[in-house]
Amino acid sequence: MIKVESGQDVMVRLMDGEELMSSLATLSLDSAALLNGVGMLRDLEIGYWNGSNYDVQRIADPVELLSLQGNFARKGDELMIHCHATIAKHGAAAFGGHVLKATVHNTAEIYVHKLSGIVLERKMEQTGLAGLYPR
Repeated sequence: MIKVESGQDVMVRLMDGEELMSSLATLSLDSAALLNGVGMLRDLEIGYWNGSNYDVQRIADPVELLSLQGNFARKGDELMIHCHATIAKHGAAAFGGHVLKATVHNTAEIYVHKLSGIVLERKMEQTGLAGLYPR
């Protein structure tokens, strides 16, 4: 990982083979907005919330990462990264969903903005999801 910070801005480049979500977790950000991400991924697990759990689609082959966004928040002592992606398979078919797992293929370039004066907190809700409670 290559990481540069300036004030509230964090720019990260992840290298081939790095696991996306665990690499983002090493940034140790309690309250932040994941605003942009481009590059490529492989071994992707992307989910669609069906109202009670995630329908998971697994894609082993490399895909283009067109867009990555989400947030970093705390649920008690646990860091939660809520991350969605839009990806394109070979042939330009694009789709997206909740990123559950992914490995960087070649590179991923990611921009994160640390929040100042805003705390992002997650609490379990009846839906089974951890809802966002900003304060």
